[in-house]
Amino acid sequence: MVVPSLKLQDLIEEIRGAKTQAQEREVIQKECAHIRASFRDGDPLHRHRQLAKLLYVHMLGYPAHFGQMECLKLIASPRFTDKRVGYLGAMLLLDERQDAHLLITNSIKNDLSQGIQAVQGLALCTLSTMGSAEMCRDLATEVEKLLLQPSSYVRKKAVLTAVHMIRKVPELSNIFLPPCAQLLHERHHGILLGTITLITELCERSPAALKHFRKVVPQLVKILRTLVTTGYSTEHSISGVSDPFLQVRILRLLRILGRNHEESSETMNDLLAQVATNTDTSRNAGSAVLFETVLTIMDIRSAPGLRVLAVNILGRFLLNNDKNIRYVALTSLLRMVQSDHSAVQRHRPTVVECLWEPDASLSRRALELSLALVNSSNVRAMTQELQSFLESCPPDLRADCASGILLAAERFAPTKRWHIDTILRVLTTAGIYVRDDAVANLTQLIGGAQELHAYSVRRLYSALAEDISQQPLVQVAAWCIGEYGDLLLEGSCEETEPLQVEEEEVLALLEKVLQSHMSQPATRGYALTALMKLSTRLRGDSNRIRQVVSIYGSCLDVELQQRAVEYNTLFQKYDHMRAAILEKMPLVERGGSQVDGEAKESKEAQLSETALVSTEPQASKLLDLLDLLDGTSGDAQPPPPLDPSPGGALVHLLDLPGAPPPPPSIPNLRVFEREGLQLNLSFVRPSGTPALLLIMVTATNTSGADVTHFICQAAVPKSFQLQLQAPSGDTLPAQGGLPVTQLLRILNPNKAPLRLKLRLTYNHFGQSVQEIFEVNNLPVETWQ
Repeated sequence: MVVPSLKLQDLIEEIRGAKTQAQEREVIQKECAHIRASFRDGDPLHRHRQLAKLLYVHMLGYPAHFGQMECLKLIASPRFTDKRVGYLGAMLLLDERQDAHLLITNSIKNDLSQGIQAVQGLALCTLSTMGSAEMCRDLATEVEKLLLQPSSYVRKKAVLTAVHMIRKVPELSNIFLPPCAQLLHERHHGILLGTITLITELCERSPAALKHFRKVVPQLVKILRTLVTTGYSTEHSISGVSDPFLQVRILRLLRILGRNHEESSETMNDLLAQVATNTDTSRNAGSAVLFETVLTIMDIRSAPGLRVLAVNILGRFLLNNDKNIRYVALTSLLRMVQSDHSAVQRHRPTVVECLWEPDASLSRRALELSLALVNSSNVRAMTQELQSFLESCPPDLRADCASGILLAAERFAPTKRWHIDTILRVLTTAGIYVRDDAVANLTQLIGGAQELHAYSVRRLYSALAEDISQQPLVQVAAWCIGEYGDLLLEGSCEETEPLQVEEEEVLALLEKVLQSHMSQPATRGYALTALMKLSTRLRGDSNRIRQVVSIYGSCLDVELQQRAVEYNTLFQKYDHMRAAILEKMPLVERGGSQVDGEAKESKEAQLSETALVSTEPQASKLLDLLDLLDGTSGDAQPPPPLDPSPGGALVHLLDLPGAPPPPPSIPNLRVFEREGLQLNLSFVRPSGTPALLLIMVTATNTSGADVTHFICQAAVPKSFQLQLQAPSGDTLPAQGGLPVTQLLRILNPNKAPLRLKLRLTYNHFGQSVQEIFEVNNLPVETWQ
């Protein structure tokens, strides 16, 4: 006997009347027990009522899987009331992951072959909702027959089912090609809309279908022209626009058919112009049709005048009060800016106004489009607008805005001074938001503009005196003051207002940076190096600088402590070399050999390691070797000290080679000889570190004249690490006098074949000579 249970309406009322979730669960559990009991007893008359209640429980999120087999029984029932609930349950409870869904294939096939429209509609709806690939293959022929049925109700549902089948099984496209051509003659808008959708799916998934349907472009143009010219229709018009859904679908299909096809594009040009000029945009429906028209014009091979018209339509969209329409216009213009730059430029003032939109998404799109519109002719005006926006824009846009301004200035800067001023303003306004390479780019820009050194250092000093919170700005200012502090103290710069700066003020400002809690460790490193460089540029006593350096010798930051210890050692032991070591940094050429941003930022940190290897002022030109071997060693960080002796890397690098290395086990090699000047290489591989190679370069002079200002520079590929120790001198006396020696330390962890490039610079017989050559015949023992 079936346990009495609630009716569906009573169940809904009781569930809604539950005051707590626990009461709701109790009601549902009790009713689910009644439903299970009814299913077990096999009551055929009330099975559809029980399943209807179970479907409502399923819609509330409770498990209802035990009703799957009951759905199959109801679908197989000859009663329409049972089939209706059974098909609804199949759509809700079954999917491709359930094996039970395959069991209804025969039932759907039988129902499709019946002449009852309502039953056929139920079967088609279920198939288009949860039909798997296997079901689609089995039932494709049945659906294809229904596409040409007299009943418009069945045809419309059959078309939608065919769309689902094509999406599931694209290889079924050949079955549906013939009926589509006939369905285009339909007057029923629902069937026509489904047919256009089906053709679109076929064209997107099959090149053969795309070629086939290009023949019907004139018919599609005729249908769309009829829609555009038709007056108001109660059945299809929305806000005064005749069936905008069908118009949008046809425009999307025309866009696919006309893409990269001249003949089809020519056929639809006049129609697109008619739609673009006659569509009312006062309502959202008209704007949707017009936007699809613009996208179609831009995707096909349309006439130039038509493309300008499309851009102007988007320009009008920017003035619309609807935020969504303005966002769509900005997004579309951003896509077109590359292909139709001049047409989009006409709307630049409107785009700039959109920067100050309160809506964040609109403002971001306007920023992206504004940056894309910057070129050499408008860079000054656009940069000024963007800088004004940068001062008040939301924090989440500042990074993108600052980076965009810096990139635009780098590409289109009219002068170096304007470029420097632009970067300085960005650093002052939003320094913490700029990219990591902004400091390196600005220091390189200032270093390459010799005529602007005085101007730059004065501007940066004034900015630093006002604000030390912007870390990139502080780093650039500290670098510039350290390099060109002598120009700052001279006070002679015609391009800026007179500024009298005292030595004590400069030192006090750098000490303030060192002591500030806002300064990062890298910033303190810049400031400490700047103080060290000022010790050779200031005319006063350097005792104050010595005291500051000695204080940071016990700093908790290891890198800063190491730098201070090295500088302190330079003061105490090698004071006679300080001026040569702390000379101005050379300019690194941009391009393939350019030091990347991170290496550039740490250039000051490695100053003592890269500069202390020479006693000649011109020895700083060692960095010019960065382009000797296709960018070799230029992109790599300076190699770490290879000698782990307690004396430290600095002291080891400054130890002049007083005695030759141990007797070589590798044959010596003569690599250069000219006018009595000879260069010989001898090799030693220490037994403790087989990856290390010591090369002693020995230069001798047998000519009748002295060789002066002799400098030997070397470069190796990126996979190697190279250190050059200081040479024993820079003069080679005539007639075989005392030779000049220099030690190269090369680390080859990968045991790759060694390539070595040398550059010799010297004066001989009153002439300056420079020789660059590559040594390719090194003994195999040097790397094996």
